[in-house]
Amino acid sequence: MLHDQSHAIFSRAQQLIPGGVNSPARAFGGVGGEPVVFERAAGAYLFDVDGNRYIDYVGAWGPMILGHQHPVVVEAVKKAADRGFSFGAPTRAENELAELISACVPSIEMVRLVSSGTEATMSAIRLARGFTGRDVIIKFAGNYHGHVDSLLVAAGSSAATLGVPNSPGVTAGTTKDTLILQYNDVPGLEEAFAKHGSRIAGVIFEPVVGNMGVVVPSPAFLTGLRSLSQQHGALLICDEVMTGFRVALGGAQERLKIQPDITTLGKIVGGGLPIGAYGGRRDIMQHILPAGKVFQAGTNSGNPIATAAGIATLQELRKNPPHEKLEQLSARLADGLLTAAKSAGVPHSLSRVGSMLTLFFNEQAPHDWPTAAKCDTARFAQYFWGLLESGVYMPCSQYEALFVSAAHTEADIDATITAAQAALQSP
Repeated sequence: MLHDQSHAIFSRAQQLIPGGVNSPARAFGGVGGEPVVFERAAGAYLFDVDGNRYIDYVGAWGPMILGHQHPVVVEAVKKAADRGFSFGAPTRAENELAELISACVPSIEMVRLVSSGTEATMSAIRLARGFTGRDVIIKFAGNYHGHVDSLLVAAGSSAATLGVPNSPGVTAGTTKDTLILQYNDVPGLEEAFAKHGSRIAGVIFEPVVGNMGVVVPSPAFLTGLRSLSQQHGALLICDEVMTGFRVALGGAQERLKIQPDITTLGKIVGGGLPIGAYGGRRDIMQHILPAGKVFQAGTNSGNPIATAAGIATLQELRKNPPHEKLEQLSARLADGLLTAAKSAGVPHSLSRVGSMLTLFFNEQAPHDWPTAAKCDTARFAQYFWGLLESGVYMPCSQYEALFVSAAHTEADIDATITAAQAALQSP
C-alpha cells in the first residue's frame, strides 16, 4: 500500500501538534513508523487519504458498536444539527438519554452527562470522596481511567506502550491518596483494606480490562471487590467506558453479575461523539451540585448533537440487539487468530469477552500488568504492520483490545484471518 499523502500530512502535523497527534493512543509508538491518516469511514471500514480501505477493528477505540455512519444515527445527528449545535441550557434530549442509560444499566438510578470518559472518572472519584468523607482511592496497575492526575499512576494503554506510566507534571501531592494494587490479586486487596479500610473512599476498576489488552477478572476478585468495599463502607466504581453496552446491553456488570455503586461510561453513550456519563445509586448521585455540595460542571455537558447520537445508538441497540451476532463473529475471529498463531509456531494466548479481544504474544494469558508486560512487543509490531499492509486496521499497541462491530461480516472476519496467517508466517 502507498501512504504518500499520509506521510505528507503527518509530517506537517509534527510541526503543528506535539508528536503530530492529539492523543498518544493514535501515535505508532508501540509499533514504529508513522500513523495512517484517515478521511472517512463507513460500516466496518476506514478509508485513508491515499484511497486505501481497511477492515476496522479499532472502532474509534470502542464506541462504534453499530459500525461507522449507521444511517439511524446519521439521521439523528442531522436533525439535531438543524436545531442548533449547543445551548448551554437544559434540553428534553438529556432526559431521554438519561432514561435510556438507566433502563439499560439497572445499577444507575441517576446519571450526570459529561463530555468525556476522563471527565466521568474524575467526577466519580470526587463524588466517592465527597460522599464518604474519605480520601484514599484504590486503582489497579494496568487499568487506565483517563488522564486524571490522581489516577495516572501505573496506567496501561498508551502510557504503558510509551513507557511513561507516571507522567511528568503529576505531582506527589495528587497521587499520595491513590493506592495501586495488582489486578486479580485478592490477598493484596484484603491487605489494603485491612491497613487502610477506614480511609478508603472507593475502588475504581475496569470490569474487563481493555487497556493492557483484554484481561478478565477472576470470580474471586469480583467477589472480593464487592464484599470488601461494602464491609468497609467504600464505594465500588465500575469503569465501563470500554465495556458499557458493548459486552452486553447492560455492560460488563450485567454479563459478570456485578453491582457497583457508581458506573462510568464513555463515547458509546454518544454513538462515538465526544460525551461521557457517570451514574449510580440515587442517594450517592444526589450529593452532586446543585442537589448536593460535590462540585462538577461542564458547559458542553449534554451537548444536543452528542445526545441525539447517543439516543439513536441506544435505541437501536435495544430494538435490534447485535450482541448474539457480535458473539458469533468474535468467536470466529478468535478461533481463526489462535489457529494462525499456532500454525506459525508463535508463542501466544488470546483473551476475549464478547466483542472485545486481544491476541497476546505471550504464551501465558495475562491476568495482571506484570504478566501482560512479558509480551513480545517486537513480534506484535511485525504482526501489526503485516495486517495493515493487507488492509486490516488493528490497535497500534499490544496493550489494547480490538473491537468487532455489528457492521462486520463473516467475509470480513475470514479476510482478517487470512491476513493474520500471512502476517504471522512472516520471518
